[in-house]
Amino acid sequence: MRDEAPRTVTAICRALQQQIEHGLLPLGGKLPAERKLSELFATTRITLREALGQLEAQGLIYREERRGWFVSPPRLDYNPLVRSHFHAMVSEQGRAPSTDVLSARLVPAPVEICELLELPALSAVFQIRRARRVDERLVLYVEHYLNPAYFPGILDHDLTRSLTELYACQYGIHYGRVRFDMLPTALHPDAAAALRVSPGSPALRIVRRNRDQHGRLIDCDLEYWRHDAIQVRVEVPE
Repeated sequence: MRDEAPRTVTAICRALQQQIEHGLLPLGGKLPAERKLSELFATTRITLREALGQLEAQGLIYREERRGWFVSPPRLDYNPLVRSHFHAMVSEQGRAPSTDVLSARLVPAPVEICELLELPALSAVFQIRRARRVDERLVLYVEHYLNPAYFPGILDHDLTRSLTELYACQYGIHYGRVRFDMLPTALHPDAAAALRVSPGSPALRIVRRNRDQHGRLIDCDLEYWRHDAIQVRVEVPE
């Protein structure tokens, strides 16, 4: 009896994975409710959720709070060597991008931001919090921190658009040297709420520290991607 639950979990995982691979469960499609799935596989909700959790860890399915389980759509290719921005990157891959502004205000700079932007203690920065979607699916929570000396009045502009384009059009500022730091992480409560998942869900944290064409540190981004939303793909030229 003790071996029955693990065998059932394996059987559920195999069955759902095969359905996904053969297109019977379409990418982006919603799975039946947990109650129906547990009845279908003649098992308990606890055993079913263990199987669903394993498939989620593999990036095959994902869960949204109060909405249920879905088949994960194809991952985006993320190449840090290519000069681009979110909307352009997504559109170039035949997908539909959109951005929601969660908040935009002047705040005291947290210690990490002071270090990233080489600011003195008790500095103020513009903080812009945004949630970003691909084909209407929430995939990215990002906190932008801007040195206000370079972007006067920016909070009065449309912040759903690309900041890269806004910088260029309104301030004549273009990105120069950029540093990326990538690390697997667990979503903190603000990021989890924005992405409609449980706190502690796996994610990829990307910290971007950006200089402009004159070498000035102008802003930094703290990005939190759903772990199944992107794949980092880099091709180094000869």
